[in-house]
Amino acid sequence: MNELLKIEHARKVYQSRFKGVQVEALKDIQLEVNKGEYTAIMGESGSGKSTLLNMIATLDKPTSGKLYLNGDDLTQIKEKAAAAFRREHLGFVFQDFNLLDTISVKDNILLPLVLSRKSIKVAKPKLQELAEKLEITTLLEKYPYELSGGQKQRVAIAGVLAIRPQIVIFDESTSMLDPEGRAELVALMRRLNKEEGFTVISITHDIDEAALADRIIVLEKGKVIDDDMPENIFTRGNELSKVGLDVPYPERLKHELAKLGIKVPKKYLTEKELVDWLWQFNLKN
Repeated sequence: MNELLKIEHARKVYQSRFKGVQVEALKDIQLEVNKGEYTAIMGESGSGKSTLLNMIATLDKPTSGKLYLNGDDLTQIKEKAAAAFRREHLGFVFQDFNLLDTISVKDNILLPLVLSRKSIKVAKPKLQELAEKLEITTLLEKYPYELSGGQKQRVAIAGVLAIRPQIVIFDESTSMLDPEGRAELVALMRRLNKEEGFTVISITHDIDEAALADRIIVLEKGKVIDDDMPENIFTRGNELSKVGLDVPYPERLKHELAKLGIKVPKKYLTEKELVDWLWQFNLKN
């Protein structure tokens, strides 16, 4: 895979209103994101996730360090050009959907294309293709207020994908959904990532979403403390707990079994894999 986003020694310091105290939100962040990669960023409140996201989105600039997208230095983008840059290169899916209730689902999807000055004639075939992939074809003439939370988020994703951004950023985009809706949307996001080949950066607290990512970056107090594949990070349950993150159920169960003296596999197992292993263990014993 080719490098798409590169962050070099990024540091962000804010001036506190209280007696001019400086707050260091990010400390020497160094990371790379490749084209087509699905990256989950996790960390408890105050870890620096929002600050990092704002810098990637060109909403804020680092106090020191550099950010590059396709080799272009994001820290050099002028404020007047930043909005156009975001429209052309970045797509955002937020937890509160950001849809307009006064226009139809179809027009909500086409609106980002209009703002980006793309041809509607070219956009309409893509609209139909996206609607089919997102299973919202029957919703196109409805209005957002008539939809469920999961349906609204699918519409929001369609609007983002229509402009073909280089990076799609999911900002806690499943947090407002019920568990079933969250699981369906996460699986859909991952499938589209593979089929469409777009790059994903997801800020999330959802361990099930993170489990489907290619890699997980864990932040604590402005630092990257872990950057690895999910199956490797999840086996480090104690470290996850220390920074306020959930430990996946299979790892918690393996820990309890180990306390009973049962020799459990060291590698990460999904729930299905753990059930299969327990079944085989039961047959042998």
